[in-house]
Amino acid sequence: MSKSTRALIQIALALMLAMAAGVLIFMWTSKVTKQPTQIAAKVETVNVVVAKVVLRRGVKLTPEMLDIKGFTPDSRPGGAFGSVEEVVGRVLNMDVGINDAVTASKLADPSVMGGGVSALIEPGKRAMSVKGNEVMGLAGFVRPGDRVDVIVSMTMGQYDNPVTKLVLERVKVLATGTELSPPDAEGKTASVDVYTLELTPKESERLALAATHGTLNFALRNEQDDAKVLTTGATKKKTIAALRPKAKPRPKQLKRNIVKVEVITGGDSKTLKF
Repeated sequence: MSKSTRALIQIALALMLAMAAGVLIFMWTSKVTKQPTQIAAKVETVNVVVAKVVLRRGVKLTPEMLDIKGFTPDSRPGGAFGSVEEVVGRVLNMDVGINDAVTASKLADPSVMGGGVSALIEPGKRAMSVKGNEVMGLAGFVRPGDRVDVIVSMTMGQYDNPVTKLVLERVKVLATGTELSPPDAEGKTASVDVYTLELTPKESERLALAATHGTLNFALRNEQDDAKVLTTGATKKKTIAALRPKAKPRPKQLKRNIVKVEVITGGDSKTLKF
């Protein structure tokens, strides 16, 4: 075999080995790049009853108002319910937004099944309605949930002396007219002629007397203002004297030094003052 033939054979073998090595490298790299798609681990969830629509306090829950959402165990709200049947017929004691969980703290006592104002009254207190007007309701700006001071104007004594006095403070407004919640639109007023307040039994008696014998007015106050206010009341005399400038002091009169002189004439005597 000639040298040229041996050279060709060696070259051919080298090319074959190179091709085989290339094929092996290609197959290996293909396996590396084509990793099997990892299947995402299934997240464990629990059922939680949520509101399907915006729900207002005092509403009685029905299946159409509710939905079921999946929550992870660590994000499940405390007091949440797992089935709609557990809360159907219960009454809300606060507003619930869309997709918010309906929890035990947002529901009235199970014994409250009628809904309405009775579900909103705190234990030990009473709901009492009084007749009002546009002025009393601050032109419609008194809304459910607000806190007001109640002021009465009435006459006192046999001479019909008029007096105006603050008789109740920080009273919660449960409803205005038939509305248990403030209007949705910001700044919208609700002029009504009946206001339902939340009072203690003693406060109810005081309000009944004031409404029967006098004229009521509301003074709207800030929700954060819990300062105790004590007043003596306003009378005609006090009202007229309000914002009156202080009287100027009268000039002091100089005291005269009186000098007494006794004059004796003969047997008579008399005293002269100077």
